[in-house]
Amino acid sequence: MNIVQMTKRIFLFVLVNILVMATITLILGLLRAGNYFPTGGLAGLAVLCLVWGFAGAFISLGLSRLMAKWMMGVRVIPPDTSDPALRTLVETVHDLARQAQLPKLPEVGIYESDEVNAFATGPTKSRALVAVSTGLLSRMGSDQVAGVLGHEFTHVANGDMVTMTLIQGVINAFAMFLARVLAFVVSQAMRSRDDRDSGGGWVQFLLVQLFEIVFMILGSIVVCWFSRQREFRADAGGARLAGRQNMISALRALGRLNDPEVAAAEAQRAQSFQSLKISGSPRGMLALFASHPPIEERIARLEQGA
Repeated sequence: MNIVQMTKRIFLFVLVNILVMATITLILGLLRAGNYFPTGGLAGLAVLCLVWGFAGAFISLGLSRLMAKWMMGVRVIPPDTSDPALRTLVETVHDLARQAQLPKLPEVGIYESDEVNAFATGPTKSRALVAVSTGLLSRMGSDQVAGVLGHEFTHVANGDMVTMTLIQGVINAFAMFLARVLAFVVSQAMRSRDDRDSGGGWVQFLLVQLFEIVFMILGSIVVCWFSRQREFRADAGGARLAGRQNMISALRALGRLNDPEVAAAEAQRAQSFQSLKISGSPRGMLALFASHPPIEERIARLEQGA
């Protein structure tokens, strides 16, 4: 992943969060929600930021299946499909779902892409979607596909979607709170004694937007760190569900088959689902924004029995 791709990813991440939180702000304003919270102090600001931050994160989670189908072009496979390959895929998914003791069988989807990958999303364990690319089905063996699906089912069984949403909500709230406090302090310092009422509101507004973007980018480093730890746990769970060697074989195949140019093109098409996928590992400083650890490190942990 190069600088241009990372910039696009960060831009889309920030844009989606800002749009969602702007919507929540408008709704709260129309409902006069500020009347129900303390005013004139940091406590009231903190409460409002928590409401904004978590509401935005949970709205994104609630829409995750719909967004995946739309942005990735996922086609849900009917359980009674007549296509032998797709029927085998559905049966494998259902078998793994039962092993993972999910309360309800997830939707199974497929999307057109040469990229060898899969992802899981959904607001709850009972409303999950597991999707695979056509590239994965055509270029991996059945045991390797089982390993990939076992990894994704562990995400669902562990409630990773909700966990990452909670973490994102905390980051959103902190970013909004710190941005507003810092913008107020800086705007007050910038005003002259004789010009305290001219344009001060606009200066503070622009500073809030600037600081919020900066803090959300910094916060994404924390989110990505948690995501990388989540991937190690999902690998271990995939090994339990599908077999350790199948999981290792699947990771080796991903490292061997994922062409960088194909992966880059896919990332540009659907950046917001990068954290849901099974592979992806930029190097250097960009590794701070990686949602997945390097595949060789994941394989090493599985071989050590971690």
